[in-house]
Amino acid sequence: MLTPPRTVVRREAGLYALERALQRRGFRYVAGADEAGRGACAGPLVAAAAVLPEGRRGEIDGLADSKLLTPASRERVYDEVVARALAYAVVIIPAEEVDARGLHVCNLAAMRRALASLTVRPEYVLTDGFGVDGLDVPGLAVWKGDRVAACVAAASVLAKVTRDRIMVELDATHPGYGFAEHKGYITADHTAALREHGPCREHRFSYVNVATVSGLDGRPPRSRRPLGASRDEPMERSGSAGGTVGVALGEQPQRPAPVGEDVVMEGGVE
Repeated sequence: MLTPPRTVVRREAGLYALERALQRRGFRYVAGADEAGRGACAGPLVAAAAVLPEGRRGEIDGLADSKLLTPASRERVYDEVVARALAYAVVIIPAEEVDARGLHVCNLAAMRRALASLTVRPEYVLTDGFGVDGLDVPGLAVWKGDRVAACVAAASVLAKVTRDRIMVELDATHPGYGFAEHKGYITADHTAALREHGPCREHRFSYVNVATVSGLDGRPPRSRRPLGASRDEPMERSGSAGGTVGVALGEQPQRPAPVGEDVVMEGGVE
């Protein structure tokens, strides 16, 4: 039996080349997953997954890694992704769950749940940077995937915009920290506010800088959160319950690809 030729996708081939190569190999529904908030010391961890339509219907003007877009551009691209994706899902992990379970465990669990929540079952999964186990479909971890694969970039925008909106809301309920500006990341202003006010319940006490300010750095990371720093009620959106919270699900009608559409690309990553 002949082995099929190795598929190679060159980075310069563009943001949609990898998905198109996979679709040419028979994987029609390619899902991308990404997160926002790993490096923040306050606020939730947010993960998202998205499946874009095949061909030119899946091309979104201005789509890119969310970190490369201005806030206004991210909002516009977010609306386009929500309107045009075949399916998308967004999951929130509150700060206290990050403290209790650990960042990497929560990150994997959130992306796994986002992918499992898609109303269109993916046939192949692309993730940013590291693989997600426990999936029943093949997948590939792509270095800087949000700059290489359109579906990962779409997930990146969904996660980033969702989290930024949450941090703006938290700025109103926890004033003095500047959450609306730095979104919970470790900046000079945020560090100064932590020293002045001490951490609030939205901070991650498992992080060294927060634990040091609170005087709890001598404890193991998962036992640093004070009892009074937990939420009175679980954070829930769109009717989901529990610590890990699904915030949005979406599905668009699936139409057959037009005959003759140019989706001929080389595929794999180089």
